[in-house]
Amino acid sequence: MPTFVRTDKCDGCKGQDKTACVYICPHDLMRLDKDGSETGHAMKSYNQEPEQCWECYSCVKICPQQAIEARHYADVVPMGASVQPLRGTDSIMWTIKFRNGNMKRFKFPIRTTPEGSIDPYGGKPEADISKIGEPGYFTLGGVQNPGDPSELIRK
Repeated sequence: MPTFVRTDKCDGCKGQDKTACVYICPHDLMRLDKDGSETGHAMKSYNQEPEQCWECYSCVKICPQQAIEARHYADVVPMGASVQPLRGTDSIMWTIKFRNGNMKRFKFPIRTTPEGSIDPYGGKPEADISKIGEPGYFTLGGVQNPGDPSELIRK
């Protein structure tokens, strides 16, 4: 089920050009309604295509005001229950409220390295496009047969 923004809590990330949820959404669904012409709520974020939401919780976790919630499927969170993450500086605390009133909390660490500090290609050889057709180019030395295009193309 899609995410939705509680307009009573959203502050548009204090009037910045881009809100945290707009920045983080991998599907580019979140938008900031600067003048209120889209939703009737100026300087509030909203999900422009709720049916396209992947439910990745990125926007829910990053929202500094906890203004974004997700409508969960009944088999995951039965009617009356809720799941809400709260992002801290070093962890994310998940609060699970059950229908019977019981509550559980789970704390998970978040990244401990500065953003952009990881070198994903460090220690790996430079790409050589001239070797792309050679057997084993995409493997680490295992026994591989080269692909036969006739096996891949349906006629």
